[in-house]
Amino acid sequence: MTSRVALVTGGTGGIGTAICKRLARAGHRVATNYRNEEKARAWEQAARAEGFDFTIVPGDVSKPEEAAAMVRRVEEALGPVEILVNNAGITRDSTFHKMTPEQWNDVIATNLNSCFNVTRPVIEGMRERKWGRIVQISSINGQKGQYGQANYAAAKAGMHGFTISLAQENAKLGITVNTVSPGYIGTDMVMAVPEAVREKIVAQIPTGRLGEPDEIAYAVSFFVAEEAAWITGANLAANGGQYMGW
Repeated sequence: MTSRVALVTGGTGGIGTAICKRLARAGHRVATNYRNEEKARAWEQAARAEGFDFTIVPGDVSKPEEAAAMVRRVEEALGPVEILVNNAGITRDSTFHKMTPEQWNDVIATNLNSCFNVTRPVIEGMRERKWGRIVQISSINGQKGQYGQANYAAAKAGMHGFTISLAQENAKLGITVNTVSPGYIGTDMVMAVPEAVREKIVAQIPTGRLGEPDEIAYAVSFFVAEEAAWITGANLAANGGQYMGW
C-alpha cells in the first residue's frame, strides 16, 4: 500500500481521533490542526503513548488565512497533502426564531466555509499530481434536518453540495471527492447527554445502539483507498438505519 500524507481537520475530537488512528494504521502520515494548544498537546501525548506519531499544527479552519498557513506547515513537515478529511465542526443549537447572527455565522464558518478554506490550498497540488482523496464529514441532520439546528443542518447539507460539485470538476484528474454522513455516535459529547435523552435517540435507531467513532473512520478509509478510484460524488450514510434515503 502506498503511504500518503493525510490531513484531518478537527482531528482531536472523538470521530477525528478515530479517523487519524485508522489512517495511521493504514500506513499514512497523518496531521491535524488545533485551536487549544494545551488540549492538543495532551491529545498528542496520549496518542504517542499508544504508538501514534501525529503532526499537529495550529490553525482555525474558519479563517482562510489561518487555514492556508496550517496547510503550509503540514506540507513543510510531511510533504504535499494527498488525503484531506474535512471533519472540523461545531454546534450552536437554537430554534431559528431565537437564533442569533453569531450562532448562525459561527456554525457556517466552521462547518461549511472551512471546506473552502482548507481544500483550496491543496486542490491545485492534487490536480498537478493527478491524485487526491477528499472526504467531507457531514451528518444525518444534513440529510433529514433537525429541530433547533437550522444552522448546523444547512452547513452539513452544504458540505455534500460542495462534494458533488468538486467531484465533477476533478474526476478526470484522479481526484475523488466523497461525503460520509454519520448518525449518532458514542463520542464524549453524546455520552454527556442525559441517559433518558440517549435512550430516546437509540430507540429511533434500527440497529438499537449508537455508532462507534471507528465505524465512521472505517467509512473514511474505504473512500481514501487506492481501490476506490471509481467512487466519487457519493454520500455514505453511516447511521444504523436511522435515516434511509436513495
